Amino acid sequence: MLLAILLPFLSFMFRGKVLTGIICLILQITLIGWLPAAIWAVLSLNNERADKRNERLIRAMRENKR
Repeated sequence: MLLAILLPFLSFMFRGKVLTGIICLILQITLIGWLPAAIWAVLSLNNERADKRNERLIRAMRENKR
């Protein structure tokens, strides 16, 4: 989470989203664009964690039905 706030483009790069990381870096280069880039990275990280959590719940529910 700290990485997503301080260096948003690296957050995307470490998660394998290279093109998104490059776009975020371009946005982050400008001083005004750094704040939107940080918000974008944090929201993206939270969405990815929620998606993984939902996938685990769906898998668990399917296993219980069997």
